[in-house]
Order: sequence, then structure tokens, then C-alpha cells
Amino acid sequence: MLLEVKNLNIHFKSDRSDTPIHAVRDLSFSLKQGEMLGVVGESGSGKSITNLALMGLLPDSAIVTAETAKFNGVDLLNLKERQWLNIRGREVAMIFQDPMTALNPFLSIQYQLMETIQTHLKLSKKDALDRCIELLSLVGIPSPKDRLKSYPFELSGGMAQRVMIAMAISTNPKLLIADEPTTALDVTIQKQILDLIKMLQEKNNMSVILVTHDLGVVSQYSENLQVMYAGEVVESGTTYDLITHPRHPYTHALLGSRPGALVDNIRRAPKTALPSISGIVPAFHQRPIGCQFNPRCEFVTPECKQAPIPLTLVEPRHREYRCIHPIAVEAIK
Repeated sequence: MLLEVKNLNIHFKSDRSDTPIHAVRDLSFSLKQGEMLGVVGESGSGKSITNLALMGLLPDSAIVTAETAKFNGVDLLNLKERQWLNIRGREVAMIFQDPMTALNPFLSIQYQLMETIQTHLKLSKKDALDRCIELLSLVGIPSPKDRLKSYPFELSGGMAQRVMIAMAISTNPKLLIADEPTTALDVTIQKQILDLIKMLQEKNNMSVILVTHDLGVVSQYSENLQVMYAGEVVESGTTYDLITHPRHPYTHALLGSRPGALVDNIRRAPKTALPSISGIVPAFHQRPIGCQFNPRCEFVTPECKQAPIPLTLVEPRHREYRCIHPIAVEAIK
């Protein structure tokens, strides 16, 4: 197993209360070499902070604990900063959500790419420069040699995102964490980038954690799927099972909000309004009692508001869902 996480908890110290705010609760998952895991959920579900915790990039106000958090046999929670330098960027790389803040506006694209490549791959300046040009061409940037001289503020959001992707894949990492890698890109470029990530995954036997809001993306590219809500995993399993037979009301509602979705064996008529999930994801310091989704759930009962809901394991397909009233749906396609 390349990555193994068991009962990961993330707290943040806060001026609002004496006790730290519990952001991510008892999160567990594993990732095999060469596997792609899709992670889906609304903003505020805890997807990004989970990945930042695994990269050792959370601020000092964060308290990260876990029963197990191992990458390739290495305990991630007990690494010194010097030890992180041998893993972060080389063994594990991340495509950040906002390229305009991830890239340094005062340094050229060439400097930032060269720094990553020469630090981790120990290439000569000429070989590193050739690698930079190759990478920019690979992610679809025209005139890559000229573009190396540009600064991030001279690039569009989509172009900056592609530079971030080039930087992340430059060292051929064993694990790539892609945090909404196509947010700033148009549909055509989105597919090119996702196809590129999939190609690199298969070519290099690279593992990928693909974080996205787009269920259509994960249905095409990931083998397994994890649905997060309010800092918890509410459902997990194979992508096919979750897309076709969701058990948690939140997963069902997310799938039902897609254009052209088949819900409860009834296909939505063309040009009708898309259904939406009422309310918003609760803030980490305003968690409801019981099921976290209960204020927005159409199937809520008094039992849902009494105590935390444990994950239910369904064998033999290793499906898990966090609901005491799971729904039975024939198919959602």
C-alpha cells in the first residue's frame, strides 16, 4: 500500500473558543501504487486541508493526529522539515487549487521550474532547461521556450494552472495530489490536462488523488471515489458503485443535480430547472449534533439528530456510508 491513512483528525486553535475547532474527523482511506482516488464534496468539506496535512503544509495553528498516516512506509506525522525536503516535491507532489497564489509573482517561470528540477533531480543547467521546455510543451503551452521568460502575472489563469501542473509532474512523483487541477481551464483544455494526468499515471505507475467538484470527471478517470461532507467521509467505494447506486442522501443529491441525470429511474425533462441542495455546508465551529447533513437532508428523522453516525461497511464490495436511513436507488447514470 503506497498511502495508508487511518483515523486522521485535524483541529485548529481558535480565538473563538478555548478548545480547538475539529475540522476533519476520523478520516480513513488507502491508496495502492498506480491507483487514482477521486475525492468529491462542496467547498468547506475538508478536502484541501486533508491533502495539505498529508503534505505537511498546514499552519502552526493546526493540530494533526492519526492512528496511521504512512506514505511508502514512512510516518508522515513525525517527519522533521529536513526529512520533508526529500519527500515533498520529489516523492509526493501537489497541484494547488489557485495557481496565481501558488506561483511567486517576482520569479520567472523558468526560475521556478528549474529550481524544482535541479533540487530534486540533480540535472545540469542545460538538461534542466530542456526538461522545462519539454514539460511546458507536454501541458499544451505554445512557444514554451519563449514562455519560460514570462512571469506569473503575465499569464492567464489557465496558463498559470498548466505551469503548476508541469511543475508538479516534473519529478515523476509516486503520488500526485491534484486539488481541482482544471478549475481555471476551459472544457477543451480540461480534457487535455486530465488525459495527460491519466496517461502519466499509467505510464509511470503513479498514484493520484483527484479532488474535484465535477462528478463527471471522477466517473471517467478514477477507480475509487470518496465523498466528503463537513470534514467527514460520508460515502466511499468504487466509482461505478457510487455513481450507479449511491446510498447516502448527499451523494444522491449531488448526482441528481447534474444536467441530464437519471434519478430514481426518471430522466429530467430537457430545459427544466436543475435541483439544488438547500442550505450550505456548516462552518467547522458550527457543527450540528448527529449527522452533519441532517439540516439539509430531505430524509431526516429525529434519530439523525441525536449522536454522531458511524460508517457502515457493506461487504463484499467494501462500500461504506455514514447514514442510518440509506436510500435505495436503482440507478443514476
